[in-house]
Amino acid sequence: MTAFASTDHPITDLIAKHWSPSRFDHIRRKRYMYGQQMRFLFLLWCALCVFAFPVDSQTVQVEPREPLPGPDSHETRQGPHGHLFGDWGGERKRLLERGVKFDFQYVSDSLWNIKSEQKERFASWNRFRGTMDIDFGALIGQQELYFHATALWQGGGNLGAYLGLLTSPSGMSSANTCRLDSWWIEKRWLDERITARVGQFAGQDFYGAQHYAASFIFEPMGYALGNLFTTFESFDPPSTPAMEIRVVPLPNLYVKSMVLAAVSLPFSQNPTGLIPQFNGTPVSVSEVGFTPGKKASSVRAFDNVVGRKGYSGLYQFGASYNPGKFSSSTSTTPRSGNYLLYWMASQALWRVDPKEAKGLDGTVAYDWSRPSVNRNNTMLTAGLRFNEPLPLHIHNTMSLGYVRNSLSAQFLAAGTPTWKTEQGVEFNALLDVLPMLLLQPVIQYYANVGGGTQRAVVFGFRTKVEF
Repeated sequence: MTAFASTDHPITDLIAKHWSPSRFDHIRRKRYMYGQQMRFLFLLWCALCVFAFPVDSQTVQVEPREPLPGPDSHETRQGPHGHLFGDWGGERKRLLERGVKFDFQYVSDSLWNIKSEQKERFASWNRFRGTMDIDFGALIGQQELYFHATALWQGGGNLGAYLGLLTSPSGMSSANTCRLDSWWIEKRWLDERITARVGQFAGQDFYGAQHYAASFIFEPMGYALGNLFTTFESFDPPSTPAMEIRVVPLPNLYVKSMVLAAVSLPFSQNPTGLIPQFNGTPVSVSEVGFTPGKKASSVRAFDNVVGRKGYSGLYQFGASYNPGKFSSSTSTTPRSGNYLLYWMASQALWRVDPKEAKGLDGTVAYDWSRPSVNRNNTMLTAGLRFNEPLPLHIHNTMSLGYVRNSLSAQFLAAGTPTWKTEQGVEFNALLDVLPMLLLQPVIQYYANVGGGTQRAVVFGFRTKVEF
C-alpha cells in the first residue's frame, strides 16, 4: 500500500491504512468491464456535444463568453487585473477577438509551523499553470460551443503531511507532478438552460467545491471538502475521464449530474494526463443548487468580485456514489458501494450598498459518509468574509475560516485512546497589491492534530503572479 500512501494527500493516506491488497485484486478483475462501459459512454457523449450544433448560428461574437470554469478560475485574480508581460504587443486582444484566451500564472503557498511538537520547518508549495479557453462562436461561428484545457507543473513541501494533519494548511499541496490537468468540450443550449460537457476533469472541481475558495488557503475551504475522496471522487490535478449535464429548470434552480472514472491511485494511473485512462469504477455525483439573488445559469464553481454584488447566495445539496467494493470496520467481507452526502450554503449577509459587493459574506458546509467504511466520515466548515474592509483603491478581503474533522470510532483498535476531533481556524487578508500580483498573508491554528492531543500554529502567505 505504499504506492497509495505516496500521494501525500492527507485523506487518501488515512483511507490507505485500512485497505488490504485483496481489495485491489477484486478491482483489477472488474477494470476491463468498467473500461468498456466508460469508453462507450464517453464516445456517445462526445457525439452529442460535438454534433448537436444549431444550424442557424452564423453570427460571430466579438467578446468570447467563458465556459463553466475549472479549478484554475480561483487561482486567477479576483478583481480587475493585468499581466506581467502586458498585452503581448496587442496579440492578446487579437486572439480574444477571435475567441481564444490564454492565462499563465504562478501560485505559491509559503508556510511555517511556528509552534508544534515537530521541529520548525519551512514548506513552499509552488504551481505554474497555463489555461486556454476557446469560444467557437467567435472563432468559427459555432455558437454556444467551447473548449477548455489547463496544464500545470507543481511541487514543493507538504506541511500538512509533515505535521500529520487531517486539514491540509495548503489547498494546493498534493504530489509533485507536471501534467495536463483538465480538458473538455462544452455545449450550451437555450441560453445556458442546458449545458453538457465531456472530457477529462475532476469531480471535486465542481461537486463539494467551496464557492468562496479564493478567499481561503487551507484545503477544506480553499478548494473542496477534504474527505470527498472517500468515494474516490477525482480531484485536481489528476483528473479522469468524465461527462456532465447541467439543467436550469427554474431561474434560480439548477440540477447537475456527473459520471467520472474513479481510481485509487490517481497520480500513477495516468502520469502525464495526455492519454485518458478508462479504468476504475464509474462514480456518479449529483447536485441541486438554489441561487437567491442571481440566475442559476450564471453561477460558476467559484465566485469572483463581480458576482458578489448585491445579496447573492448559493445553497447546495449533493451526493456521490461508488458501486465498487469497500473494506469495512465491522466485517472481513468487503461491502458493495460507498456514498457521501454534503450540504453547503454561501450567502451575502450585509452590504454597505445593496447593489455593490462591499460587506460581509458567510459560508457553511457539512458532509457525512458511512462511519463503518470511512475513517474520516464527517467534516464541518464555516467562514466569514469581509469584502473591501480597507479604504484602499485595490481589491482586498479579510476572511475567518473554521474546519472540524471527525474520525469514526469504529476504526479504533481495542484498548486505544478515543480519537479527538481535529479543529482548525484560519485568518487571512487578501491584497491585490499590483495589477498582476496578489499577496495573501495567513495564520492558522490547529487543535487535536490528526485526532490526537497535539497543537500547531502555522504562519505564511500565498503569492499569485499573472504573466
